[in-house]
Amino acid sequence: MTTRLLSVPGRVAVLALLALFALGAAWAEEEDPPGRVARLSDVEGSVSLQPAGVQEWAAATLNRPLTTGDKLWTDQNSRAELDIGAAVIRLGATTGFSFLNLDDNTAQMQVTAGALIVRVRHMQGNQTYEVDTPNIALSLQQPGEYRVEVNDAGDTTLVKVSEGQAQAAGGGQSVAVGTQQMIGFTGTDTLSVDRGSLGSPDDLDSWSAGREHQVQDSPSRQYVADDVAGTQDLDNNGRWESTPDYGYVWAPTVVVAGWAPYRFGHWVWIVPWGWTWVDDAPWGYAPFHYGRWVEWNSAWCWVPGPRRLVPVYAPALVAWVGGPAGGVSVAFGANVGWFPLAPREVYVPGYRVSPTYVRNVNITNTTIVNNTNITNVYQNSVTNIHYVNNKPAAVTAVPQNVFTSGQRVGGHAVRLPPAVLAGAPVAAAPPALVPTHQSVLGPNAGRAVARPPAALVSRPVVARTPPPRAPVPFERQVQAIQQNGGRPLARAELARLQPATPVAPVRLIAAGGAAVGAGAPAHGAGAARPGNPATPQRPGAAAPPASAGAQAPNLADRERVLQNSRVTSTPRASDRPPAAAGGDSSTTPIRPSPAPAPQLRTDRPPTAPQPLPPTQQPGFSSDDPTHAYGRPPAAPANRPPPATAAPVNPVNPNPRQQQPQYQEQRYRPPAPAAAPPPAPVREAPIPPPVSRPQERPAPLREAPTAPPVNRPQERPAPPPPRPQEARPQEAKPESRDSGPHADRTSRDRAER
Repeated sequence: MTTRLLSVPGRVAVLALLALFALGAAWAEEEDPPGRVARLSDVEGSVSLQPAGVQEWAAATLNRPLTTGDKLWTDQNSRAELDIGAAVIRLGATTGFSFLNLDDNTAQMQVTAGALIVRVRHMQGNQTYEVDTPNIALSLQQPGEYRVEVNDAGDTTLVKVSEGQAQAAGGGQSVAVGTQQMIGFTGTDTLSVDRGSLGSPDDLDSWSAGREHQVQDSPSRQYVADDVAGTQDLDNNGRWESTPDYGYVWAPTVVVAGWAPYRFGHWVWIVPWGWTWVDDAPWGYAPFHYGRWVEWNSAWCWVPGPRRLVPVYAPALVAWVGGPAGGVSVAFGANVGWFPLAPREVYVPGYRVSPTYVRNVNITNTTIVNNTNITNVYQNSVTNIHYVNNKPAAVTAVPQNVFTSGQRVGGHAVRLPPAVLAGAPVAAAPPALVPTHQSVLGPNAGRAVARPPAALVSRPVVARTPPPRAPVPFERQVQAIQQNGGRPLARAELARLQPATPVAPVRLIAAGGAAVGAGAPAHGAGAARPGNPATPQRPGAAAPPASAGAQAPNLADRERVLQNSRVTSTPRASDRPPAAAGGDSSTTPIRPSPAPAPQLRTDRPPTAPQPLPPTQQPGFSSDDPTHAYGRPPAAPANRPPPATAAPVNPVNPNPRQQQPQYQEQRYRPPAPAAAPPPAPVREAPIPPPVSRPQERPAPLREAPTAPPVNRPQERPAPPPPRPQEARPQEAKPESRDSGPHADRTSRDRAER
């Protein structure tokens, strides 16, 4: 049997066709909406929201999803919390905040004024977290807790890291900020860097710590995937039960009469998903954007998706009553109805997505029999679908004007006869209805609300990651949606309508902190301005950090550390040689600050006090045992430098009263004039302790009749008689000589 192979042109055509299919699939996946959003999980006081694409402000509503381009303003004595699942953002009072970009891999935040705390719980390798302020761009490089404060003038940013590692760039500088560090950045074109301690926690810290403890101690975490926001709210509002068909399910304990899923809340229009459900219950986020609902044991129960899969956010997991994808049927009248999807039922998005997205949004939120069933339902090739919850007790319906105006459903629900529901067709996709301004703003549209100052809204920020373009104005979206038959616009269509300007005024910078791109102001070299009050007054305080190219400490630096090992010094740049200030470290001694060093915070949960990382203080880090334990290491104490090495630290800048001569002799090579006297001692046939030549001369030179004062000046005494007279007394100190400090006590006793 002969197999005929394709010719070369035929094989090329097949390969080209496969490549075209792969490229088309990649393009389709790029058009998919993000798989995560930010939940407005807590609102206290007056919090205002400006959705992307509109100019109006409205009162923020609990459980509303936020995404790229949405802005928040917390007024005086107010605060808010945004939960992404893998991270949480907590805003203090009078804070202007917005999302420059939020998708599966990027969370780029803008802070024009105020304070916020970002807690990154876990971070995948391809994810980036960035906080952009008017003068720096802060990249969060590790899971941890970060606090950023921006003054009202917008020229000072304070960064506090309780746990983690961040990189601040701006003003021609790039500064690393490690655990238990606080660094202030003042200026715009040129930055002044000031370091300090974290200080005591304030109300924002305490509130944030309490909220985080609720998440960490939540029993519901063992039943729900980690990236599902709002899991902790299920603990005090329901109970978990084991079922034979669905595994563990959650049932709310307190609901009103006639309650059903997706009945007490409202619908809003959020780009690019379209119609999105916002529930009224404080716990009403996770059960309405993930998982499925089912009636079991005469009660509604929420069935979460697989716990070990990263969930994909859905605007509302419901099926629609009123007709197939063409809209509301005549028999159903001017009403819009829906009911929750049950386990193993396929969710069909009303927005344009790829088949890969449809599979992911279903298999991460419920158990599907097979992928073929998903494809058939999505392509509408199956029409006789039986929905478990398609019954009067589960169906909710409202008039169309209530649906599109963002009004609350609970007070406007229409009770339809069972005969009407039985004859109404069911569609997997939502009805084709054109949104209005009220659809975007929600039930608080048109009400008086606190607004941020106009200067804060238009204030530019420094950004390292280029943000996307500005959102399409809602008026232009409505025209395109009408032409699209009332369906949400695809991302490619939105891109064609987007303006060329970025989502917010930004100044892009390079990795080193220098400005790049057109229109960016020129930056200086990044040196500290001595006249600025925020500039550190110590020598070298404005020098670049160690990660930016600082040299390793020399022996003179290590000698100073050994002499001051029991004195805690402030972790500032002044502990390094004052090269930036123009001083000479070989002639100008650097003394520690006489003021007590600020204590690192130990009451800032959930982290424990940790020393500064070695990236900031390479010569004096916590990894250096000479600094951490307050004593010199064994190797340098027992082995003096070679004779060919240059003298190290000839002057003791800060002598210690307890051991001045001992510290002075350990690293100093013998002077030419003083070398002959100790020579007989080192060459004499004495026991093994002779390997410590500079530790022996101290007790040998002190005769019993001479006082133990000014021992270094007794060295010129005639050497021949002194070693012979002192040799019989060496037995006692030799028995206790086990380390660099072990024989000090015995020598003191002998001297007394």
